[in-house]
Amino acid sequence: MSGGQLILAATPLGNILDASPRLKQTLEQADLIAAEDTRRAKRLFADLNLEITAPVISLFEENEIEKIPDIIEKLKNGAKVVVISDAGTPAISDPGYRLVSKAIAENIAITVIPGPSAVISALVLSGLPTDRFAFEGFIARKGKERTEILNNLNTQSRTMVLFESPRRTSQTLEDIKEIVGPERKAAVVREISKTYEEVIRGTIKELVTWANSKEVLGEITLVVAGIENVGKKEVDEEAVNNVKRLVDAGSSFKDAVQEVSTQRGLSRRELYEASLRLDS
Repeated sequence: MSGGQLILAATPLGNILDASPRLKQTLEQADLIAAEDTRRAKRLFADLNLEITAPVISLFEENEIEKIPDIIEKLKNGAKVVVISDAGTPAISDPGYRLVSKAIAENIAITVIPGPSAVISALVLSGLPTDRFAFEGFIARKGKERTEILNNLNTQSRTMVLFESPRRTSQTLEDIKEIVGPERKAAVVREISKTYEEVIRGTIKELVTWANSKEVLGEITLVVAGIENVGKKEVDEEAVNNVKRLVDAGSSFKDAVQEVSTQRGLSRRELYEASLRLDS
């Protein structure tokens, strides 16, 4: 493994106090900083009163492939390279994924500085189930890709998290209502950690009414509940016995429940609870 290190560093979503001491120290000790927007990065450094000596280069979706060879070369030569996005965790709907893949292929050390994430923050603020969820990022404005993602909302039992432009929030909520109906629970999470943070919870119908009643502003994350018990069968004695057999054969209890629930099309939570009752 080369002496360099690729560091994916989460930055504040809005409140500068969310910057960790480790983030500040790492930025000051970096040999190179790759930022989604160099101007926003320099404002961040100024807000944090950091003395940055490393070069700051841009790394955004359109130039990531072009920039990767030079960054990899610096990493191979022992550089400590820090990647930051405009806000939140890099590579989550932001640049970084391709660079990480290449660094793995080149056997380069990679670490992460955990911190703010709009996806997780919106999910826990929504009040919707958090045990299983899927993140779709920014959905397409139109076309087959948009249709497929929205149709998934009508087949998934897991909570779905989407990013959306404030200008398109009303239309997207209307489209979701057409697909899943007006009564599905959902939430619009706006301006996470900022002065005007707001969470609007309710049915899709209620959220459409809210979005149509005002100009939607700020960073928007949509969280939509999944279908309850979609396609799930009732847990029976055979399923519980299958869990017990897998555990006796060496599987962990959690893995055994996951395997049987997937094979039989059962609710993982219900099978887990039924198996616990039998064991006790």
